[in-house]
Amino acid sequence: MNQQYYEPDIAIIGAGAAGLSAACQAAKAGADVLVIDENRLPGGQLFKQIHKFFGSYEHKAGVRGYQIGQALLEQVQQAGANIMLDTVAYGLFPNMELGIIHQGKAGTVKAKKYILAAGSKENYLALPGSTLPGVMGAGAAQTMIHINRVLPGKKIVMVGSGNVGLIVSYQLMQAGAEVVCLVEAAPQIGGYGVHASKLRRAGVPIYVGTTIQRVLGETQVTGVELVDLGPGFQPIDGTQRTLACDTVCLAVGLNPMTELAWMAGCNFTFLPALGGHVPMHDENMCTTLPDVYVAGDITGVEEASSAMEEGNLAGIAAAEALGYMTPEEAKRQKDAVWQRLQVLRSGQFGQKRQEAKQLQIDTTLAFLKGRRGGGQA
Repeated sequence: MNQQYYEPDIAIIGAGAAGLSAACQAAKAGADVLVIDENRLPGGQLFKQIHKFFGSYEHKAGVRGYQIGQALLEQVQQAGANIMLDTVAYGLFPNMELGIIHQGKAGTVKAKKYILAAGSKENYLALPGSTLPGVMGAGAAQTMIHINRVLPGKKIVMVGSGNVGLIVSYQLMQAGAEVVCLVEAAPQIGGYGVHASKLRRAGVPIYVGTTIQRVLGETQVTGVELVDLGPGFQPIDGTQRTLACDTVCLAVGLNPMTELAWMAGCNFTFLPALGGHVPMHDENMCTTLPDVYVAGDITGVEEASSAMEEGNLAGIAAAEALGYMTPEEAKRQKDAVWQRLQVLRSGQFGQKRQEAKQLQIDTTLAFLKGRRGGGQA
């Protein structure tokens, strides 16, 4: 088998919101950009989002996610970036070579700079019956109805009241399913009230302080046993009750897909507010390896708007580092991006993420300063 070899200025792993935004910025500056994604279509999560975005006009308020994805993809193509789909990036090695499998053929990418925008993956719950056919992640259900046009089930119980659980529940109803109920272990809803209100108006009960004790069925899901939770999230005896359903969707959080950053040798920090172990990065989205940048959910799980802005930062910074943009122009653009990010991370839901993100940057800068000091000793 002949080995395919690619030498772009910048290789971007992930063609979602962050990766496409980074590609657009870097390619517009004049860099030779290669975007790699394992899927057959670019756009990542954006093309599964049929709801309208919130926020300000500059953050695409009132525009549906798939429309944002289409516009972003057009901008990337117009900027001249190359997009390589159906391509698995299986390893970023310490010699800064990226191993890929493109349409069944092995290849190697040797880029001057890498931007890791691999996104995140769904968490799962281990409980009796959770391996039965019919138990799936909420993101998987969303993919089925929006990409594959297949209804995952007719009577669905959703677990988790974050924005993913609330939004996907409503979208499942739009696709023709009955959402029997939504259950949340915490004593309050985790997502935006506007999404929860839409479900309640549609007649979907939301049970807080409640979880699934076990999934019922022999060869497939036939129902669930719910139980109320007391202090310390301990089940309360005598509160068990059963509900009939054929599908259980789990919206119990996401965690960053950091495997390539680990393999490359990036240093990590543990920040629960961002989904666990995340690669250290500075204000330019550069990791502790000078040729590796990160953007989007790999840096900590947030909304798509924040992922796009982090992609913008990484693309600008990588282009600047390669000499395709003057420091003055890069600073002007990066300052504008940071102002938009500050707006996105303000308010009730963004404050904790803002604090965690700043801690991530401060930790990285302190680490790099210590490393430089150690090298001088």
